[in-house]
Amino acid sequence: MDTQTLIYLFVGATFALYIGIAIWTRAGSTSEYYVASKGVHPILNGMATGADWMSAASFISMAGIISFVGLDGSVYLMGWTGGYVLLAMCLAPYLRKFGKFTVPDFIGERYYSQTARLVAVICVIFISFTYVAGQMRGVGIVFSRYLEVDINVGVIIGMCIVFFYSVLGGMKGITYTQVAQYCVMIFAYMVPAIYISMMITGNPIPQLGFGSEVIGTGQSVLERLNGLSTELGFDTYTDGKKSTIDVFFITMALMVGTAGLPHVIVRFFTTPTVRAARLSAGYALLFIAILYTTAPAIAAFARTNLLTSIPGISYTEAPQWVSNWEKSGLIAWLDKNGDGKIQYGPGAPFVGAPTFAAERGANGERVVTNAPTEAATELYVDRDIMVLANPEIAGLPGWVIALIAAGGLAAALSTAAGLLLVISTSISHDLLKSNLMPNISEKKELLAARFAAGVAVLVAGLFGIYPPAFVAQVVAFAFGLAAASFFPAIVMGIFSKKMNKEGAIAGMVVGLAFTFSYIVYYKFIFPTAGPADWWFGISPEGIGTLGMIFNFIAAIAVAKITAAPPEHIQHIIEDIRIPRGAGAAIDH
Repeated sequence: MDTQTLIYLFVGATFALYIGIAIWTRAGSTSEYYVASKGVHPILNGMATGADWMSAASFISMAGIISFVGLDGSVYLMGWTGGYVLLAMCLAPYLRKFGKFTVPDFIGERYYSQTARLVAVICVIFISFTYVAGQMRGVGIVFSRYLEVDINVGVIIGMCIVFFYSVLGGMKGITYTQVAQYCVMIFAYMVPAIYISMMITGNPIPQLGFGSEVIGTGQSVLERLNGLSTELGFDTYTDGKKSTIDVFFITMALMVGTAGLPHVIVRFFTTPTVRAARLSAGYALLFIAILYTTAPAIAAFARTNLLTSIPGISYTEAPQWVSNWEKSGLIAWLDKNGDGKIQYGPGAPFVGAPTFAAERGANGERVVTNAPTEAATELYVDRDIMVLANPEIAGLPGWVIALIAAGGLAAALSTAAGLLLVISTSISHDLLKSNLMPNISEKKELLAARFAAGVAVLVAGLFGIYPPAFVAQVVAFAFGLAAASFFPAIVMGIFSKKMNKEGAIAGMVVGLAFTFSYIVYYKFIFPTAGPADWWFGISPEGIGTLGMIFNFIAAIAVAKITAAPPEHIQHIIEDIRIPRGAGAAIDH
């Protein structure tokens, strides 16, 4: 059976599985739609959380960025894993004990204000749509290569699939679909990693292979990679270019942004007890660690294979995978010196997305038309393909290539569904039920939630078709927005009896407005800006940390000059922080 047939078979089988689960677990009430009736087992919730957490950015793009930028890519590993620990250990159990459906629900009740709830809804929409853009872009990339369609067509197909099982099943359907998706994606991630680790180092455990010697060279993987990089004129792979302050701010933004991500927080509302929420957090951390400890090895192996398979060869002799990925517009070549050979060296980076000539080049290649004239490199490689193309570059069997296609789609679809659910519940429950239409019936509320999810799918598709950056970078912006808006409000809502509604609202508005404006300015209005132009040398990916600081300052300052929270709110704060009753959920 040829590779393309296997791809259709694997992808079709997984889609049939997801749709079947959605039909089997379709939601019949708002409780099932919002929080799966709070009846999900900790192990299953841990797997679903892992799938929700390990998005297209984790599966597709994180290792790709690490493979291109080396040491600087470690900020994603440190920030995302550290942030999950912060969320799981310090915030999630308290939020579960509070017993509400959504993050805006918590904000509205804790800060005894419908205005605070409305601001939280706006924050959810900003964060979720920014995040979902990366997921839909990931879906488009996978479809464009493996189903041989345009990226935009791939995004539309992904929209249809997500629409079906998120609108029909709600949180109940999404939860059990994500359990299946976790199994698919982790198997798809680990199988190629094990194969390639054995091929390069002889060690079947990728995490250990990462520190082993490359067969026949007497050099470790990183020594070999450093040598290949310097031979081609690149910086040493293990050296970083980012300033210390930028590394710190990006890592912190990703970390505290994680603790403020509404689609991850809501997963802890689906367990039957507070104790179960703690257990599911531990299981999720274990399931997530499998992928995150493998990512650096995948990045190094992919980069090594890339640097040894292309540079210096004639385009006509290039491996088949080059033309396969050219069709999707994710690899292109510009023969600057006219020698017919692919030169892959350092040079000025592309500004924005590459554009391609309508006609093929003299050698039949896909030609980039906006390549910087001062760049020495002739080859454009999209970072987001490194994990997906890795099995083909390494010459692995067709079934492994088909498996990675199914895994990439599972990663993107699982997170996209969670985000779309958060958007729809925020609109139906927090905006309509709690604000505009308090007397709406449960049936109409459920209908409104499904309609909102449908609209959200359409908007998400537009973001996927017109993404502002690479998948992981787009997601990094979402984390920055979450860090600057939700994290301070949640932390102070749990641990400070003095924080009032005026302070929380002021903090969220200041943090979100500043961070969003900074990102828009330096990514859209002034995209050529560099460290010398940024505030204190802080990149847009890390500005969420500064936005968080402004949030805290504004919230505390306003709270000091306004009335203290009512006494019953202070009693609620004491109640959710006391371990008493940890074995049973306490709903207020």
